[in-house]
Amino acid sequence: MAITGRAVLAAVAAMLVVLIAGSVGSWLVAALLVPLALAVAADVVLAPSPRALRFERSGDTSVRLGETGEVALVAANPRRRAVRGVVRDAWAPSAGAQPTRRRVRIPGGGRVRLTTALTPTRRGDQAAAGVTVRSLGPLGLAARQCTHSVPWTLRALPPFHSRRHLPGKLSRLRELDGQHTALVRGQGSEFDSLREYVPGDDVRSIDWRATARRDAVVVRTWRPERDRRILIVLDTGRTSAGRVGDVPRLDHAMDAALLLAALAGKAGDRVDLLAYDRRVRAQVRSHGRGSRIPQIVQAMAPLEAELVESDTAGLVATILGGHSRTRQLVVLLTDLNAAALEEGLLPRLPSLTSRHLLMVAAVGDPRVTEMAAERGSGRAVYEAAAAERTLGERSRITAELRRHGVEVVDADPEHIAPALADAYISLKAQGRL
Repeated sequence: MAITGRAVLAAVAAMLVVLIAGSVGSWLVAALLVPLALAVAADVVLAPSPRALRFERSGDTSVRLGETGEVALVAANPRRRAVRGVVRDAWAPSAGAQPTRRRVRIPGGGRVRLTTALTPTRRGDQAAAGVTVRSLGPLGLAARQCTHSVPWTLRALPPFHSRRHLPGKLSRLRELDGQHTALVRGQGSEFDSLREYVPGDDVRSIDWRATARRDAVVVRTWRPERDRRILIVLDTGRTSAGRVGDVPRLDHAMDAALLLAALAGKAGDRVDLLAYDRRVRAQVRSHGRGSRIPQIVQAMAPLEAELVESDTAGLVATILGGHSRTRQLVVLLTDLNAAALEEGLLPRLPSLTSRHLLMVAAVGDPRVTEMAAERGSGRAVYEAAAAERTLGERSRITAELRRHGVEVVDADPEHIAPALADAYISLKAQGRL
């Protein structure tokens, strides 16, 4: 049961009358309020039952963060009496649902379609909380109310802001592929074409069968193998929870990982994903050629940083034991936290780098660089000293990683995605991948 604003206004009006005619006596209170109470009770009894309504949903199941999706709610009234009232379609606040309340009239045996626009403000699954129906009585003084469970989930996917860099990086990749086709002779492991022998060619590349069918000596040309494996590893431990700007470090890492995955997929490489802190949080494995971007995006969407120290030993064991045993590029997106890396990753580098090519990518905080340059007050000097120490530790751990043969990419949120893509293209150009 619910009391409407009309009943409240009627009660207030009755009390004002009583106050104005205060000397008349208590019989006036009964004369005004008792009929009002009876009218409210009658309205509740005569209001159609909202429990009889039936609901179903349809619409979008996923949308990129910052974009708007639509979910339709269809209310069906199987009874003969029309239902007049208010329907509230409740969602979590982060779902950005508009509108949430609608006045409706559902005729007997009829249906009404209500559309809710959802603009999520955070990544992950946004679930519907329930549909509350308030069925008004004929006088509009009171209503019967109940809540229906009508489940629906809208998944807010990573926004992939770095997609704007993809055309430029693909152009560089095509130029690189053209240079390999034109300049590399007798090298690589993937057959490209046949051509006539010229002085300087490796005699081991001569195709004797093709030569026997022609009047000239023919050699095989090769190009670097395209079907390489790349494992993108997201560190979802406590360091990924830190905010750089207004966004968690994990979200910046995801954006960079998506650009790298899209670029590598276009290059013909196989891309796997692993999210790990103390256990595997998400995993995508490629099977044959073809883009895995949709699966990677779906796997990333519900990920949240865990406030625990990452288990580096478990991570390395998972990489070495659960994934491809052939040599691959392992891209670890984490923070260049000296204490965590010195105790966790550095002691285990030999076992990892002996089997795979390792690249560590980290999102730097531009605010730390700004603090290091401030000198306006005593507090600013202390902050600058702390920032300088942080930058020094970051530089030291970067040098230590590179000394062990690890590729390191360290950039601010605006440049981490293109910098990681450039590092991948550079490895391709050097023939290391």
